[in-house]
Amino acid sequence: MTLLVNRLLGTLADPWLGEAVHRLEHRGAVETVTLPRADLARRRLRLRTDRGSDLAIALPREVALVDRAVLLLDPDRAVILRVEAENWLRLRPRDGAEALSLGYFAGNLHWRARFEGGDLLVAVEHPLATYLERLRDRLAEGRVQQVEQAAG
Repeated sequence: MTLLVNRLLGTLADPWLGEAVHRLEHRGAVETVTLPRADLARRRLRLRTDRGSDLAIALPREVALVDRAVLLLDPDRAVILRVEAENWLRLRPRDGAEALSLGYFAGNLHWRARFEGGDLLVAVEHPLATYLERLRDRLAEGRVQQVEQAAG
């Protein structure tokens, strides 16, 4: 049987929902469905929970999926949405001028990025090799260093 979800009840941060889900967790009655971050903008999709329940999500245009959303809550079970952890490519420019250039470069390529300290973190939304190929000259010349690839 397919469960239809056409609204979000709230999130686990909502006190009454968090408490209700917590009680169900003690009974082993909480299912989770994991969504790739790239699918957060979708409003209509088909998913399967960790226990095999089939979900059909059909949300209004103005409703956005979020991590820890409560999709279903009844006396016997709850279904919670979890969003996959995001991977980030951490790049360290050798100086301020290169940081400015790298930020401009990432913006022109429409990469989702953020600065953390002196590093530029780029959200890995495509194969990592795609990013490294675009950065090949900067990396080879030592203008930018790949520090790590981090989750979260």
